[in-house]
Amino acid sequence: MTASVSVDQIAFQLILHSGNARSSIMEAMYLAREGKIGEAKEKVESAKGELNEAHRTQTSLIQAEANGEKNDVTILMVHAQDHLMTTITVKELAEEIIFLHEKMAKE
Repeated sequence: MTASVSVDQIAFQLILHSGNARSSIMEAMYLAREGKIGEAKEKVESAKGELNEAHRTQTSLIQAEANGEKNDVTILMVHAQDHLMTTITVKELAEEIIFLHEKMAKE
């Protein structure tokens, strides 16, 4: 983490990317419900890109702490981490839901 980037800015980046990913994941599940499996999978891939950005942001904070830079744990950061972890869980469930919709469509 650079000195010009605050912990709050990192938290907002986590929320931004996690929120974007969650929106794409929810769209993916709606598309799968409509039988649009290819489009649903594309939305999940888009979400994975957003989650990768969130992970990069999170990693910068972890690396800074590993290098001795201490930061206060704020409610905002807890909220941001909650967004990220919830979105990762939703993505994993959505992938399974899409798989099941695809499987049912073939039967």
